[in-house]
Amino acid sequence: MQSKEYEVEIGGKKIVAMFSDLANQANGSVILKSEGTVVMATAVISKDGSKNLGFFNLTVEYLEKFYAAGKILGGQYNKREGRPSDQAILAARVIDRTIRPLFDQHIKNAVQVIVTVIAVGNTDPKILGVNAASIALHTSNIPWNGPVGAVQISKSKGDNEIKINNYIPNADEAVYDLDLSVCGKDKTINMIEAMAFELSEDEIGKCFDMASIEITKWEEFQKTLRGDLGKEKLVFPKIEVPESIIAMFNEKIKGTLDEKLFSSESKKITSEMENLWAELLEEKYPNEEDEAIKSAAEDYLHHYLDASFHKMALEKNARADGRKVDEVRPLYAKAGGISDVLHGSGIFYRGETHVLSVLALGGPEDMLIVQGMESESKKRFMHHYNFPPYSGGETGRVGGINRREMGHGFLAEKALTPVIPDKINFPYTIRIVSESTASNGSTSQASICAATIALMDGGVPIKTPVAGISVGLMADEKDVNKYVLLTDIQGPEDHYGDMDFKVAGTKDGITAIQLDVKVDGVQIGILKDALLRAKAARLQILETIIKEIGAPRANISPNAPKILTVKIKKDQIGMVIGPGGKNINEIREKTNTEITIEEDGTVFVTGKNGGAEEAVKIIEAMTHEYKVGEMAEGVVVKLMDFGAFVKIGPDTEGLVHVSEIAPFRVEKVSDIIKEGDRVPVKIIKVDERGRLNFSIKEADKNFFKPKA
Repeated sequence: MQSKEYEVEIGGKKIVAMFSDLANQANGSVILKSEGTVVMATAVISKDGSKNLGFFNLTVEYLEKFYAAGKILGGQYNKREGRPSDQAILAARVIDRTIRPLFDQHIKNAVQVIVTVIAVGNTDPKILGVNAASIALHTSNIPWNGPVGAVQISKSKGDNEIKINNYIPNADEAVYDLDLSVCGKDKTINMIEAMAFELSEDEIGKCFDMASIEITKWEEFQKTLRGDLGKEKLVFPKIEVPESIIAMFNEKIKGTLDEKLFSSESKKITSEMENLWAELLEEKYPNEEDEAIKSAAEDYLHHYLDASFHKMALEKNARADGRKVDEVRPLYAKAGGISDVLHGSGIFYRGETHVLSVLALGGPEDMLIVQGMESESKKRFMHHYNFPPYSGGETGRVGGINRREMGHGFLAEKALTPVIPDKINFPYTIRIVSESTASNGSTSQASICAATIALMDGGVPIKTPVAGISVGLMADEKDVNKYVLLTDIQGPEDHYGDMDFKVAGTKDGITAIQLDVKVDGVQIGILKDALLRAKAARLQILETIIKEIGAPRANISPNAPKILTVKIKKDQIGMVIGPGGKNINEIREKTNTEITIEEDGTVFVTGKNGGAEEAVKIIEAMTHEYKVGEMAEGVVVKLMDFGAFVKIGPDTEGLVHVSEIAPFRVEKVSDIIKEGDRVPVKIIKVDERGRLNFSIKEADKNFFKPKA
């Protein structure tokens, strides 16, 4: 094996890049190591682009291997890794969103980047994976406009210091007040993924500056690597559009676009012209060998639309639908009203983007068990997002979930997590499903708004409402200081704009951020301006939500299960469970409840129709520690010459001495009492072994009367 290693220190961590012949069939490959974490990235471009699907064909895979964490997971009959975990899919999306804008989109050959996690130590494998992908591409012969760098910026709970690459193995969202991933190049940023516990715009902006310093170090390191190891880049000439095509475009398409693109018919006209252009090209180029020219001609329309939207925004502050650049589309919010069966629901409109969110509440037993390479945990709050074909006025496959849906679902989950109540105060498992029912820009942010409404409608005591908005950008290619920010971008502005900057938060601060770009990167100053623009829009949206439902409803839906909490001592847990689970299973069956016992002795009882109350009474009786002076009622279970044994509660017995039965002399116990009698008792003694002595006469001196 031939290998060569390079070292660099970034964010206080030593990183080693190893180049070898281990994956020598790939166009580019590297192994990155840092503090025990090892990832391998490979980049391959297909040898032929003749069967291109009509768009730039990039696929990114992030492969988690359980051996990387020294684990053997899976079922009894299969120990191989199965489908990618949610975290693996999200990591692949982060890499994809970072590297995709830096490819020349006219390339027809397929490109595939695979990041394999070989070992998990004390460095975040996802962040290392982004940098490894960049190195593999930058040193390969694949045309790519990198390199990029990626860093994690975080602030742990209880720690005011913001740190770089402070990866905490097996961490969940409860560990961080801020978990921010930033990627970029040339002092610009091209990808952000963040969750924050209501941080200010100013604090987030400072994090961007901090990240840029470390990203520059990554770039310099990679340029050194390319200088030593870089291969000559392949060349894929861009096909020129024939003059005849341009003439046909000017005759059939251009006039209609120039007249109606910036009008109330904008969306309709754009769609009609795209369909007409596709028909004209299919007519002119019906043969398969003309596919490359046809593809270039299709791109011509998109470039024209792109230039039109940019020109009008930059020169006239004009938008396709006539709004001001900082204007939010008409808003509508509705809490509940769908069905009394549901635990909670919310509807949110922002222009032509409509979302329905529905809440379901369950007990602790309904928590999602997450088994992953990095950690094993339980989730009690989940947000899922669906984007059916009818949402965009189209037909298509229904069922399953794609990466986009998963990414949007997790973004909304991150945005809402900071306001979800603690388990001890609200022990329910919470699931929100957001259905995108109509789409014209940023359904993910509308999902956050609709989900907030559903939570409050369902009586979930969230800390404060959350709203989200997307801010777009039209920037001048030649003048970096000339740009226009667009609040609440709709479909065409998303498609032809330079960025989609999603920001969610409360009235007090930011809870989630996601940035995607279509250019090489966006200046940090522009992003800071966009944060302030997003805040103004967010506060406006929150006003609409609060006007509809000002606070969480006082009570949860009567259709939701009831959860009661009781605390027992740790040494009583075994008694409640019983041998082989006998006791707890009997309680479950008798009361039709679910019972969860935490390690600290907290017991959650979930049930309906009075079952939870009944189960709690049984558990409290089982674990009750009786004290001298307490009164109770019990059943006589055994008679002896010296007294009677009385059972109180499920399994607690005590002795009533013959002298404590009645306020008169009792010659023979069986003369006045028999097994099965219910009698009042007072606890008069608890010995050192916990045995109880009762008195009936002190409980009720008139309970037994002397025989005449």
